[in-house]
Amino acid sequence: MRSYRASHNLIAVSANNAETAINTEQTLDTSLLAGMGDIFNLEPRRESNVEELTGKEEADNIYDLGGLCSGSLSFEKAQPQHFALLMAYGLGSISSVVAGAGYEHTITPISNDLDAYRSNPSMTVAQRFGKTVLKRRFASMFVDSFTASFAKDSWCKITGQLKGTGKAADNITEEVIAVTPGTDPFLIDTALTLASNAVEGSTAQTRLDNVQRVRVELTPGVWTDVAHTAVSDTTPAVITIESLSGNSTDSVNFEVLYIPTESGWMTFPSRITETPLRVSALTVKQGGAWDGSNFAGGRTLSSELSSIDWNFSNGFELDFTPGAGGTYASRAFRPARTQTLSVNREFRDYIWQQHIDDNDDFGVHLLAEGAAIDGSHNYQVELIFPKVAILNAPLAVDGKKLAEAGDFVVLEDDTYGSVIAKVKNLQATYAA
Repeated sequence: MRSYRASHNLIAVSANNAETAINTEQTLDTSLLAGMGDIFNLEPRRESNVEELTGKEEADNIYDLGGLCSGSLSFEKAQPQHFALLMAYGLGSISSVVAGAGYEHTITPISNDLDAYRSNPSMTVAQRFGKTVLKRRFASMFVDSFTASFAKDSWCKITGQLKGTGKAADNITEEVIAVTPGTDPFLIDTALTLASNAVEGSTAQTRLDNVQRVRVELTPGVWTDVAHTAVSDTTPAVITIESLSGNSTDSVNFEVLYIPTESGWMTFPSRITETPLRVSALTVKQGGAWDGSNFAGGRTLSSELSSIDWNFSNGFELDFTPGAGGTYASRAFRPARTQTLSVNREFRDYIWQQHIDDNDDFGVHLLAEGAAIDGSHNYQVELIFPKVAILNAPLAVDGKKLAEAGDFVVLEDDTYGSVIAKVKNLQATYAA
């Protein structure tokens, strides 16, 4: 039977190559081990005529203003590739070089805009809902925000929120078949032949499941569902339905909602597997300075550190610009990115409070390492924040210990910018 289990969902993206232009789909290259609750939805924009003079008390019509889309990607056991994907499309500028048997990807915030219609590169996303319910492809999805979380006794995590223009395509079609009865009163033939398509499925049951509805308009404006019992493996497909009787010799319309033989983007790519990163293998340094190639000095935070979260936001605005046509947005504009670090630790000293007193800034360095790629390189995620300041660090009690919650703002350094992210793995590129 048709599966509607969420565990059968799949998500695929164009991780390696960005779209060449807005609303121009790119080839899907990677399926993701995302969270079960990650869903990409269309967001229809509809308005009624409630404020117009209809001669009635209530609205009697709905206007279609197109739509947008949104979704999330959650990686609770994050691998380097997951960080690279969200950071490459979120920050927007990436360069990749060979690093031993793998590659090192350096990711930084993009300067200005990518082109006249996009502030950042965009990816194509596709999702399978259940097993045979629906596949949908979304063009021009942008990483609007993400949070990278590093909490004690846990996995490194990263979760991204995506916004899209609303351009989408489904693997489902609806076809109208006109049938003329032969007698009066008539008995409609029990076989409906599609115009040209076969129905997806290598078995009789799968093909039957992939015809999701058959209905008939025996009376004008009144549709009645019709049971269907078999679907042939021919092209075009023949659908066996229950026998129907009526009282007219006029042609009647059947509507068939089904999944045609799949092709192209509907075949999802394979998944890449890397070692998840653990927080126990994370090194965090506060203070010190980035010199363009190394993070020098600083103080290592270890057992006193409870968690650190990097919150990144682009704040995308999706616009329906004049002359673009279509029922989807035609521009994605980033007003201004913002970044913060939320850091929780045990209150063992006055260092953070002194930073507030001095109103100064300093560097922060995070390095999460995983399994070895070769003798000189590991799977890893490295984050360098050259200029950070503490806005507030209220004291509290956590169980039986004093605690300090630091609210750090990430600033833009004149030389090195706001953040430099480096990812090492076996993939040649991201968002290229």
